[in-house]
Formats: sequence, C-alpha cells, structure tokens
Amino acid sequence: MSPHRPAVYAALLPGAAVTALLLAGCGNAGELRSAGPTPTAVGPVRLWPDMPPVTAPPYDYGESDTARVPGIAAPGDDAHRVDPVAVVQAEVAANPDEYTGPDGGMYQETAAQIRACGSRPRQCPVMTPYYRDLTGDGKDELVVGIRMPDQQTGLRVYMPEKGGLTRIMSTVDQVVGVQLAGRDLVVRVVSAGIPGYEYRTAWSWDAQQRSLLPTRDEIVRVKPVPPGQGSPSPSGGA
Repeated sequence: MSPHRPAVYAALLPGAAVTALLLAGCGNAGELRSAGPTPTAVGPVRLWPDMPPVTAPPYDYGESDTARVPGIAAPGDDAHRVDPVAVVQAEVAANPDEYTGPDGGMYQETAAQIRACGSRPRQCPVMTPYYRDLTGDGKDELVVGIRMPDQQTGLRVYMPEKGGLTRIMSTVDQVVGVQLAGRDLVVRVVSAGIPGYEYRTAWSWDAQQRSLLPTRDEIVRVKPVPPGQGSPSPSGGA
C-alpha cells in the first residue's frame, strides 16, 4: 500500500475512524523510519579575512568583447540565411593584421586560407556551422568553428539582431570537443599539465554584458593516467 493513501482516506472518514485507521497502520512494514541524526550544517569559513581589497584593475582577457560584423545582413534576423564563410571573411577583411579581432587568435596563415575559401573550398578552415538559441530570445545563434595551426580551433558565436550579426563569443584553444547543452556551449580542451584530464568550460548568455561568458569551469578525468606520468606527490602542505 502506498504510504500516501492513509492521508486520502483521512479526508473522507469521521474523526474516530481516522484515528483507528492511523493507529492500525503504525506497525506496517512500509512505515517511515528515521535515517539517523542529521549532520550539523557548517557554513563556509572565510580564510584571511583581513586581505585588503583589490584596487588595481585586473588583466582584460576579453571574455565579454563583442563586435558588429561589418557588411553582413541577416534578413529577418535569421542566422540560417547568412553564409558562415562570408561572415568570417568579413571579419578578416575588417582586421587585416596578422592577429585579427579582440581575441587575438586569427593567424596570418588562417586568414589567408579564409580569403581563398571561394577558390579553394577544400582548404577552407571554416567548419560546418551549427545553430542554437543560446540567448533565449527565440532566435538561433550561428556557431562557427575555425581550424587553426598547432591543432587549435577558433570558436565564434554570432547573434542576429537589427538586420545583421553581432559576435558575442570568441575563443581559441586546443579543443577536443564542443557540446550544445540547453542554452550553454560547453567547450572541452585538452590538459597539457595533467595527463588523462581535460578542461570543460560552459559559456552562458549574460544579458547585462550581452555576450556569452565562461560561467563554469572544471577539470575532469577522462582516462587512466599512464604509468610514470602522474603528478609528483606534494612535499608539504597544510
């Protein structure tokens, strides 16, 4: 018998019958039992509470840099109607330096390949695009991957608005995988210093900055550590 049913019967029976029914069910095998004492909740302990506030501005990594893509029209604010190669070519044309864009991740070699995508499509580094509503406004964003030297991949996300596109995310790394999880873009990056592990960063829409920000970052073990390649044991510690 379901443990919730006596409460249903209690609403239909007189007071005396209710009491008898509840007492009769006290010894059933399905009764609720205590799981033991609950551990006392311990709040976070603040370490070094006398640390002075930071007054120098931190280094700008460009996480919230956005840019309007020049010369690109998105009819009806529909990213599906835009050529992704033309989008990247427009950014290269607007930034002809060796490293283009605020992310500083477009090599001169890659920029040259992007310019030649029309005549050499097989060498074009722009990967197959994906589309997903990452901002929650009901319109799909354009997600672009760009193959780069040294096994690096550039990732860019463009939001359609006001008849054009705005780049709301740009990053470059040795990417081993990218996942779309709900409205998050999860980027998996190989770990150089910890064998058998990888970094996973979830980029999420921030309405105040109007960009995708790296909101969650974690280190995940993905395979056993080969013998002799583990991290050395610490020589000391707290």
